[in-house]
Amino acid sequence: MRKLINVFFVAAGLLLTANVANAQQKFGHLNSDDIYANMPEAKNAQTTLETLAKTKQAEIDKMIAEYQTKASAAEAKQKTLSEANKDVVIKELQAAQTDLQDLEKRIGEARTKATNDVQAKQGELFPPINQKLASAMSAVAKEKGLAYVFDTSVAQGFNNLVYFDGGEDITAAVKTKLGISNTPAATKPAATPGKKN
Repeated sequence: MRKLINVFFVAAGLLLTANVANAQQKFGHLNSDDIYANMPEAKNAQTTLETLAKTKQAEIDKMIAEYQTKASAAEAKQKTLSEANKDVVIKELQAAQTDLQDLEKRIGEARTKATNDVQAKQGELFPPINQKLASAMSAVAKEKGLAYVFDTSVAQGFNNLVYFDGGEDITAAVKTKLGISNTPAATKPAATPGKKN
């Protein structure tokens, strides 16, 4: 019986020690949308991507306009078809159809290339920015002695935020670490979820 009591006290002591250790862990949260909206590198990267996408779209739009012009010309040519000019007009329409099919193929290829070019540029521009942000978040978390930091941004969809009641918001500290002024973001910050019951 005495042995059972000793085992009970040891188990209770271990449970108490585990609870005390867990209580000492600090949690923090930040809003990466707010930080990205104020990072000059992220703003420049986004502007570069938008400019590239607009340039590619303008090239595609030019090809589409050419296609529409040629299709209209072929349609007008078809209306002139008569018994007297049948052989000539049919040959011209066949040539126009081949030309339109070629142009349609080039438009599809241009769209694919544009998508690939924008994705490649995004893959080139954002990893260094993400690494810089990750380093700043890590440094601030270590400075503040935080065990966990959750991202409350809308882009994250709160997927990594199970529960928080307060905690320390380190968004401003990470922005300071990155040399960004702590003005409100250009985009609306994420709403803070309520307590779980």
